[in-house]
Amino acid sequence: MNNEHDNTVSLRAMEPEDLDVLYRIENDTKLWDVGCTNVPYSRYTLHNYIADCKNDIYADRQLRLMIENADGEDVGIIDIMNFEPRHMRAELGIVVMNRYRRHGYASAAVRKIISYACNTLHLHQLYVIIDVGNKASENLFLSLGFKQCSSLKDWLYKDGRYVDAIMMQLLL
Repeated sequence: MNNEHDNTVSLRAMEPEDLDVLYRIENDTKLWDVGCTNVPYSRYTLHNYIADCKNDIYADRQLRLMIENADGEDVGIIDIMNFEPRHMRAELGIVVMNRYRRHGYASAAVRKIISYACNTLHLHQLYVIIDVGNKASENLFLSLGFKQCSSLKDWLYKDGRYVDAIMMQLLL
């Protein structure tokens, strides 16, 4: 059920206390189809990732932020990754945990990261790559001004076969 506070989010750097949330998300095999991993991560590996992360997009070539709702609950993670400083572009990724989906958190978080990418990082563009069957994500990004710019044949390996993806971009 939606209420007036459901789409209010804040984005923050990861803390050691986020280890359990990160562990659940990174090891959710249902999410592996939309990412580039297909192996589980240990708590030790993720602990070291949090500890070693500089939170400097130029050093790490990525920025991973926790999404919190108005009640201070972690609802997901949003990433700027594959940062190309010469071209001032980066890929965007987001995961909202199942129980928090369909409450407006994803669109609120993406709006915030777009503002940050434009006004603080001075990026020229953001892009996303989406499985053609993921209409919810496609509609989310379309509603936020992203435009489809290409079709990627057999781009993702899912359920024992290759599926097409689309690339969408937002010029900032």
